Amino acid sequence: MIQVSESERDFRGPLILGACYFCTSHVASLQQPGKPSVFSDDEYADLDWDNLGFSIKPADYMYTMKCSKHENFKQGQLSRYANIELSPSAAVLNYGQGVYEGTKAYRTEDGRILLFRPDLNASRMKIGAERMCMPSPSVDQFVDAVKQIALANKRWVPPPGKGTLYIRPLLIGSGPVLGLGPAPEYTFLAYASPVGNYFKEGSAPLNLYIEEEFVRAAPGGAGGVKAMSNYAPVLKALIRAKSRGFSDVLYLDSVNRKNVEEVSSCNIFVVKGNVISTPATNGTILEGITRRSVIEIARDYGYQVEERVIPVDELINADQVFCTGTAVVVAPVGSITYQNKRVEFKTGSRSVYQELYSTLVGIQTGVIEDKKGWTVEV
Repeated sequence: MIQVSESERDFRGPLILGACYFCTSHVASLQQPGKPSVFSDDEYADLDWDNLGFSIKPADYMYTMKCSKHENFKQGQLSRYANIELSPSAAVLNYGQGVYEGTKAYRTEDGRILLFRPDLNASRMKIGAERMCMPSPSVDQFVDAVKQIALANKRWVPPPGKGTLYIRPLLIGSGPVLGLGPAPEYTFLAYASPVGNYFKEGSAPLNLYIEEEFVRAAPGGAGGVKAMSNYAPVLKALIRAKSRGFSDVLYLDSVNRKNVEEVSSCNIFVVKGNVISTPATNGTILEGITRRSVIEIARDYGYQVEERVIPVDELINADQVFCTGTAVVVAPVGSITYQNKRVEFKTGSRSVYQELYSTLVGIQTGVIEDKKGWTVEV
């Protein structure tokens, strides 16, 4: 557990990357169970837990780890959440050399803190880092960092049923470059924020708009990894769709503009009878961890799950549609609009998405026994 002085508790000054304003004993104390803490196990941060939404509310601590090109990451350190200092010529600022992840910590009814499949986030970051010519933390280093962030920020984990602690690991080219090339130095960061529902609709069905002008990713690009540079380009289409009253944008393939690919920040599933289909991850679609978990749960329930090309015309005959992602969890789609035609889908308590959502969240929050070994207790 972490003990901080009054002055440390109020500190919000700048942080120079690689420097930690706390001695290593803070890290050591975090890793030793049974140490006294300034925060009791039943104490929460002073927040309106019933109205969290999905916006940044920085938790107390962040984690930093650095390495040079052609080297491996070493032991990282916890410090108070604060601004960081970067060279104006940092590769991440000039050329977008960076990847990120998103995972969550869940509070159970009996007070435990659980993580959900953080090893898969670690593996996905390694794949993304390789694509972006970056060294990456080992799986063990990544998982340990996430554990430390969750434990250090325990009071920011919402009460059961009120939300989750969203943990955002980043891997950036922090070293300076001028010509196009990999950075000479890299920084791994992780910070956290309590969150509620991702969409302003809450748990209400989403209304998606199929984008025909812009594409999210192209074959041979970086659409299949969680590169930072994948996300800003979707903002124009997203803002335009929201101004027209839609929840989010559903993108088509860049080659034929005929096949469903992905929503701005989540994967999509189409239900017809006992068959659940989702676009195959072929390099332009992110391999979502929630996507992978929902596929396994659906097959356990006897559904036939197909990962394949899905022509946009199939949506007309679909019974149900839903989205999956760490932030959105499992969200029902009420309608999709394409070429000025709106198609509506079944939603409600007896829908497929609800069955899958209940099981997934039950495992994540400890309500349902985890027989798959997906959860990690902090």
